[in-house]
Amino acid sequence: MKRNILITGGAGFIGSHVVRLFVNKYPEYNIVNLDKLTYAGNLANLKDIENKPNYTFIKADIADLDEMRRIIKEHEITGIIHLAAESHVDRSIKDPFTFARTNVMGTLALLQAAKEYWESLPEKYEGKLFYHISTDEVYGALELTDPEGIESPFTTTASSSEHHLAFGTEFFLETTKYNPHSPYSASKASSDHFVRAYHDTYGMPTLVTNCSNNYGPYQFPEKLIPLFINNICNRKPLPVYGKGENVRDWLFVEDHARAIDLIFHKGKVADTYNIGGFNEWKNIDLIKVIIKTVDRLLGNPEGYSDELITYVTDRAGHDLRYAIDSRKLQKELGWEPSLQFEEGIEKTVRWYLDNQEWMDNITSGDYERYYTEMYQNR
Repeated sequence: MKRNILITGGAGFIGSHVVRLFVNKYPEYNIVNLDKLTYAGNLANLKDIENKPNYTFIKADIADLDEMRRIIKEHEITGIIHLAAESHVDRSIKDPFTFARTNVMGTLALLQAAKEYWESLPEKYEGKLFYHISTDEVYGALELTDPEGIESPFTTTASSSEHHLAFGTEFFLETTKYNPHSPYSASKASSDHFVRAYHDTYGMPTLVTNCSNNYGPYQFPEKLIPLFINNICNRKPLPVYGKGENVRDWLFVEDHARAIDLIFHKGKVADTYNIGGFNEWKNIDLIKVIIKTVDRLLGNPEGYSDELITYVTDRAGHDLRYAIDSRKLQKELGWEPSLQFEEGIEKTVRWYLDNQEWMDNITSGDYERYYTEMYQNR
């Protein structure tokens, strides 16, 4: 059966990497990239594949049920990889309703449109899949313990496994109870529940994955790593929440895309998989690594940009530690991260330094105007 795959949010950070991977790896598939092109959606992320014969872009809002019905039917969609979401915690604190509309009602509209179309077919759900990408933030927060005898990996040659144990022995499992603390994570938790409910109620083939923090090329520069790279280059302050003690597990975005590919093709229907890097860093230590890397690549003396660190009031509901246990994915499907963090951050910093025009277009807003006009003139 011909596979027609709808990837939502495909002009965003993670979505563009998934679209690129599928378009290039599976020329026999028709890949439909659906994106509303809000502030974080950027078609410049996909210039290298925009003219591929198996690629189609559609500008649409996932919360528009009638439009989702039309698109899924017209393109005879057999699989959905759902990444479209509002994802910035600070924005969710200021505007929770937008997050509820996109993340909850948008997911529900996609589910309903897919259900109606697939149930209308002679084969119904056979060969179909609704794959929903979620976040580790739905699980809440973990304690930060700093076991004695394990120094911060920023100041030692500790292995990645030691690095992962440096902040505690408790991790998020696929069975961990949901306990969201922000409007963003609450909206994602709700959407996860709707996806599972459509399997349990209607028999729709679904999958859910929960992933740790991603980093890499094409990330919108409101996020920590590209924001700080850009600020260092422009000698701007590096705002650090609280004392910078919050801990996150970091995963290179291309490794996440590989995991999505593997799970889409070989994952067990109705199951959940956690995707993580076994790569925890305190924010302040991560920032020091970024500073050190950027300064070295720019030819600045070591410590040159340390003075840019600026401590600011911590944000509301700021979870102390997230840590994903992805051993289930490793054991059942054979996936593991391909890059050590030092390799990944070097590759990431080099990309942003080599693509300053992309960054300038983002920060100036030129990309939004150019691609909006280009789309309207087609």
